[in-house]
Amino acid sequence: MSIYDFEVNDGEGNPVSLGQYKDKVLLIVNSATKCGFTPQYTQLNEIYTEFNNQGFEILDFPCNQFGSQAPGTTEEITEVCRSKWLVPYTIFEKIDVNGENASPLYEYLKSQQPFRGITGKGSTKLKLVLKAVDRHYKDNDDIKWNFTKFLVDRNGNVVRRFEPTEDLDDVRQAIEDLL
Repeated sequence: MSIYDFEVNDGEGNPVSLGQYKDKVLLIVNSATKCGFTPQYTQLNEIYTEFNNQGFEILDFPCNQFGSQAPGTTEEITEVCRSKWLVPYTIFEKIDVNGENASPLYEYLKSQQPFRGITGKGSTKLKLVLKAVDRHYKDNDDIKWNFTKFLVDRNGNVVRRFEPTEDLDDVRQAIEDLL
């Protein structure tokens, strides 16, 4: 099994094979429009613009599982992303990333790159939030919060997981190394 075996729905609910992204470097992110990490859209846009013409794509999956920070329909979320944050890349259908209704894609991503801890700026605050929600959060590979990112190489291998508090300059460097 590889990332290319998955099918997801685009923002209008139409099926999309991830096979169409063969030979590209991908950054897959679960997002939210009303989150403390939402300003990451600005840097993600810059990264996308910098590397898109070299075979790089961002696949954005809105998710409302963390503090109800992605309210509304996929269409409403897309409108906010396009108008307020000027997001140029593909925004897919809103999904669950954990639990019994978790997207099979996200189950696969988590199996390929398990949770290794929260680091970076803001990590102390996020750890406190996570501990309040689930004191055993360290003991599973679930997505911990919005803006967790998975980096996929040109061969479809999930090579890295970035927690929301990790520096986006580190994400940029990891992408550049794969390109």
